[in-house]
Amino acid sequence: MKFKRGDNVETIDDNISGIVTKISENKVTVEDTDGFELQFEARELMLMASGNSLESAVYNTDFEAVKREKESKKRKSAPTVKSKERHAPKFEVDLHIHHLTKSSNRMSNYEMLNLQLDTARGQLEFAMRKRIPKIVFIHGVGEGVLRQELETLFSRYNNVRFYDADYKIYGLGATEVQILQNVEP
Repeated sequence: MKFKRGDNVETIDDNISGIVTKISENKVTVEDTDGFELQFEARELMLMASGNSLESAVYNTDFEAVKREKESKKRKSAPTVKSKERHAPKFEVDLHIHHLTKSSNRMSNYEMLNLQLDTARGQLEFAMRKRIPKIVFIHGVGEGVLRQELETLFSRYNNVRFYDADYKIYGLGATEVQILQNVEP
């Protein structure tokens, strides 16, 4: 805010008011009501309302400058994540047949297995395109046919490593897939 000699000013943070007597660069010298000369930075002062009118004080104040000065840049704290959670896969694909279709009554075992494998292949390729590093395919325990077929599917890709998913979370019925980003599929 620009001040000139003779302006009635008051401090923003303290109860000090007076008349501007000298201005040099960013320093403003103010003579208070007791006759003492005090030096302030220009950003610490504001013009007093002429005629003590509250309305004119509101309209003559540069609110944006006051807001900018009062806003402190706060550091945003990152949420703390445990090391196990940091490396835990976020993308899960449940291959149980009741999650993939409304009704499997008229489907043969071969058709159900193909639907599950097509879903797994589609989700794996989606994850590769989106650069998702880890996926968990939940296949269930059963007789192990789907698990064997998934392992055959995953072994066709050069940029894929697969292993049993975390037993504590998924039990024996899930396979975790890690997609290596810098290897050609």
